[in-house]
Amino acid sequence: MKLDAFLQEIRTAPGLLRAVLSGIVVSGTTATFCMRTDVTYSDEDKSHAAAVAQKYAPQGFRADVRIEKHVPDAAEVRGAIASFLKTHFPAAAAFLTPGDIEAVCDRTGGRFFLDVGASERPRFASGEILDSLSAELQRLYCGTWFGNVRVVARRQAEIEREELPPQEEAPAPRFFPVTGYVPIDGAKPKNAVYIADLTGEAQGVTICGQLSHIQEKQTARGKPFFSLVLADGSGVLRANYFSKKATLDKVRALKAGDMLCLTGDNETFNGGLSFRVKAIDRGAPEEGYVFEKRPSRPVPAAYKKVFPEPAFDYRQGMLFGEEPLPEALTRGEFVVFDLETTGLNNSPATGAMDHIIEVGAVRIRGGSICEKFSTFVACPVRLSQEIVSITGIEDEMLVGAPEVGDVMADFFKFCDGCALVGHNVQFDYKFIRYYGEKEGYLFENKTYDTCTLAQELLRLSNYKLNTVADHYGFTFRHHRAYDDAFVTAKIFIELIKEKKCLPDA
Repeated sequence: MKLDAFLQEIRTAPGLLRAVLSGIVVSGTTATFCMRTDVTYSDEDKSHAAAVAQKYAPQGFRADVRIEKHVPDAAEVRGAIASFLKTHFPAAAAFLTPGDIEAVCDRTGGRFFLDVGASERPRFASGEILDSLSAELQRLYCGTWFGNVRVVARRQAEIEREELPPQEEAPAPRFFPVTGYVPIDGAKPKNAVYIADLTGEAQGVTICGQLSHIQEKQTARGKPFFSLVLADGSGVLRANYFSKKATLDKVRALKAGDMLCLTGDNETFNGGLSFRVKAIDRGAPEEGYVFEKRPSRPVPAAYKKVFPEPAFDYRQGMLFGEEPLPEALTRGEFVVFDLETTGLNNSPATGAMDHIIEVGAVRIRGGSICEKFSTFVACPVRLSQEIVSITGIEDEMLVGAPEVGDVMADFFKFCDGCALVGHNVQFDYKFIRYYGEKEGYLFENKTYDTCTLAQELLRLSNYKLNTVADHYGFTFRHHRAYDDAFVTAKIFIELIKEKKCLPDA
């Protein structure tokens, strides 16, 4: 059923010239069309509405009509505006109080005004917020609704006086005593820092843990050096050690499983932190030492750089023709996400981590796509031609993009209380967890994989994202984060409709 065509026919009746459809209630084979009008209507108007409703009801359904005469007052409209902003534009709603919204009702509908400070005017006056509010009021109430933004000196003064939230202090690094010390380079460390706490530059620090990998290599000039991977129970660190002649044979004798201390500097190199090893010695944590897991930073109170926006799948706009959604979809909230990155390395144990260059996500609430999160991410290295060819993203497009730390904070807030969904979800999830943890945000959301679900439920030649999308007749722009996330969300909905429950449920 097309809503516009339905209302166009309904509004040919004198008492229904500005009528709106407030809802449809289905009970058995009866579909009750609930409508509002702002003028007195006659029995002939109701009979006309019933005939039109029957025309648009699906085959086999009997149409019934319920008409309510309703003229909202200003207080009701203000409440509707505040509620809509809080749900669909939470970042903007944070800058408004109830007293900043004014509504004027008249015989043709009404007008509304949002009072903001000068610094917030661009956010509200861009058109999207006002247009969305007008559409929502025209859905709820009869007539035409227009909105505008007013810059109010009082409000501006309040905003200027508002203090920013206090800057959170970085958690103090944690240390543990080194035992069983045996010199190789002779740094004589007494305490070692948790690898997980090496989140900033530091000089002359020691890490201590088990060697999981060592490989001897040579520089371009033929000098030997060693690539090492060390884990301490809190994290994993990869580093290079340029050996000395006096200790070369001792270092060559090291093997995976040995307990070591690496002493050196945590420095910024090529846009990321890198541990430069100056000394290697044998040593271990105390026997039975348990590494404490640091709690996550709290969910940020407000978005800082990336502000979610409303999203809508127009296939969801049909009033009939869709089977009821399974409870597994409607009772929970899901964030479906995808990343574009500079490469495929998502583990620091296997080399330098690749960088996130784009994040795209949508939220599913009540079984419908309702909100999006999309941003480029600043990148400290130049993009390879391969990545440019695959994604269409070029270096110039990342200029001015928010830093990955700010993106992770906003994405952590966007994902709060939601399960995470992706196609081969663990690949991207490892990036999110790594870069989130560097900022103190621990992503521990439950995850669902549309690739695994598709393999379970469908018979296809392969289970790549574009193949599964083709199966459902979905078209999209592949290898762009938001487009991939949006189509993955649509696929997830279809797969759960078919499975009737969530995996492991």
